[in-house]
Amino acid sequence: MPTQNHTALPLKYRPATFNDVVGQEHVVRTLRHAIESGRIANAYLFIGPRGIGKTTLSRIFAKAVNCLEPEGAEPCGKCVNCREIAAGNSIDVVEMDAASHRRLEDAKNILEHVDFPPVSGKYKIFIVDECHMLTPEAWNALLKTLEEPPSYLRFVFATTEGDKVLPTIVSRCQRFDLRRIQTHDIVSRLAGICKAEGIDAEEDALLAIARGAAGGMRDALSSLEQLISFNGGRVTEEDALGVFSLVSRSELEALAGAILKGDTARILESIEKFDSSGKNMRRLAGELLQHFRNLVVLQALGSDSKSLEATAEQIKVLSAQAQGLDAGRVFRVCDQLAEMEEKLSGVLSTRTYIEMSLIRASRIATTATVEELMRAVRALRGESAAPAASAPAAPAAKEPSRPVAPPPPPRAARAPSLPDVPLEPPPAAPAKAATPPKPKAQFTSRRDILDDPKINDVLATIPGSAIVEIKEARK
Repeated sequence: MPTQNHTALPLKYRPATFNDVVGQEHVVRTLRHAIESGRIANAYLFIGPRGIGKTTLSRIFAKAVNCLEPEGAEPCGKCVNCREIAAGNSIDVVEMDAASHRRLEDAKNILEHVDFPPVSGKYKIFIVDECHMLTPEAWNALLKTLEEPPSYLRFVFATTEGDKVLPTIVSRCQRFDLRRIQTHDIVSRLAGICKAEGIDAEEDALLAIARGAAGGMRDALSSLEQLISFNGGRVTEEDALGVFSLVSRSELEALAGAILKGDTARILESIEKFDSSGKNMRRLAGELLQHFRNLVVLQALGSDSKSLEATAEQIKVLSAQAQGLDAGRVFRVCDQLAEMEEKLSGVLSTRTYIEMSLIRASRIATTATVEELMRAVRALRGESAAPAASAPAAPAAKEPSRPVAPPPPPRAARAPSLPDVPLEPPPAAPAKAATPPKPKAQFTSRRDILDDPKINDVLATIPGSAIVEIKEARK
């Protein structure tokens, strides 16, 4: 028998206290301290993308300051005020959607209620959602009251487009920029809800939902409910990928590995498969960039960093890919992927542009940087100088300050055999060959490194894709 009076998951699991809020610790901490210390501002401005908790935090704040039996800074959720605010029928807490009430007349309706003190709570609170939609005339009508409100009046504004709010309004509010919720936090929250609801959900399915939600908890909960309705009590990765037209985690990681290895054939095969199966190619570009961004974070901060937006399984793959990988190459790949994502909206053939961009990224990933080349040449110079320094008499070997400057007699003795000294710059005259500045000279530019005669020995140790570019640079 179907369940009566079903409550949708986004409403059923909407946070009711500050402890329930996910991913907005910086906002929660400030609001808690303000309530506990009684330093409540005249107005608050919450800015952030959809579905991350702006209106939810507004209501929790309203309950916390008007709760009859608060538990510290947390509302009890049981008193009359808390229940009325949660149900949206409190006289002391007025919510207004500025998307449909944006005119001067709507602002005047607010002002008409300003002179009436709260009935049962400590504060009378106006929550204005999508406040950037208010007209300049409406803002001007609220400006004086916003700056000098009665002691019992507070405003809470929420918007997805903070740059459209007038600077004069922002300066009179405490501004909070809410963040997109990290993927692993959404996965953890969805796993807890599935356990409470008795739903069997694969971890990769929850990860696909979190990826599709793009940092929005409300979107993730709506998608989870849709998948539950689609397949009953079991949620699989295949179903989740079909709903969002996403590439699976394993396929995305395999494509990233092909880029790092310079495997052009695997790249083209993967793109052909994704395109023919109807995957969201623009979304693929963004997720590839996110994967390489996580690779940069892991190399710089380690696998325990909070900035790493990845699950435990993803971190294992990232750690394996990062082994022996030069950070400079990863940065260059990220630049190429960012450029690809930026230009995708203006190209006619999305698939072709992605293919060419990823092949270019694979060449970048397998081409040695100039810094790597210079390090290799320096290492080779150090290895070749050691035997030359050990050939002369004992006094020359004891001089640590000139390890690469052999004395004139050995150099003169080796002069007739030119093939034996291809790694040293040819001396202009016997007297100048022993001058110390030459062996101690350091590379100062790309031209120096490309002109050095030892470059041919180094090229033998570098991937073939780098040789062409280096030889072209030497011309």
